[in-house]
Amino acid sequence: MPLKVFITGASSGLGAALAQHYGAHGARLGLAGRRQDGLEATAAGLDARLYQADVRDAAAMQAAADAFMREVGAPDIVIAAAGISVGTLTEAAEDSAVFRAVMDANVLGLVHTFQPFIAAMQTRGGVLCGISSVAGIRGLPGGGAYSASKAAATVYLEALRLELKGRDIAVVTVAPGYIDTPMTQVNPYAMPFKMRAHTAANKVARCIERRRAYTVIPWQMAWVARLLKWLPIPVYDSVFERAPRKPRGLPT
Repeated sequence: MPLKVFITGASSGLGAALAQHYGAHGARLGLAGRRQDGLEATAAGLDARLYQADVRDAAAMQAAADAFMREVGAPDIVIAAAGISVGTLTEAAEDSAVFRAVMDANVLGLVHTFQPFIAAMQTRGGVLCGISSVAGIRGLPGGGAYSASKAAATVYLEALRLELKGRDIAVVTVAPGYIDTPMTQVNPYAMPFKMRAHTAANKVARCIERRRAYTVIPWQMAWVARLLKWLPIPVYDSVFERAPRKPRGLPT
């Protein structure tokens, strides 16, 4: 039987690359995203159902999940790949709404993606995969919302993994470094070990297949992540205080 895979953020970037990866292997897909034109481009030639929905909207995600399970059945794999990355400054009053948008998409979006499927999946097992980020390991100046949201995502996914341990539902957390997508193409700084989207998708799929609890990709960034985690605060501050920053004012 072909795999049944539901993916958010499938309008572009990593979500689209994951859809194309699984679709090329014959999976029956449910693709959710905010842009209908992007979903249609991703789904060309694939066995896919499309759901125009924002992961911040719990009712819309419930409706998409219900439709997928009615048309295809309970998924074997659910991948929460949707997310927002934009520069923020706490001192800027206009960024308060941006902080909320980022946290809603990157944290509550995981909840809204997974919650509708858990009851159906626990009768037959499966994998819930959340895409976090290396940016959640330490706080990055000018990226407080994004770093905080990805740190929260990682901890939330760990809690969910433990909650579902006895029900044969694996929770897989993947923390990528830089991926060449529209989200990173606006960055005005060097991005070491940057991956193509299809390369990242292949690595995420391997983590899912092996049910890896937590993985940083690529392996070079995994070593950087270990170093960042254990750098003493004075050293970290001296290195990153004047680091280039993510642009503000990007769409959310």
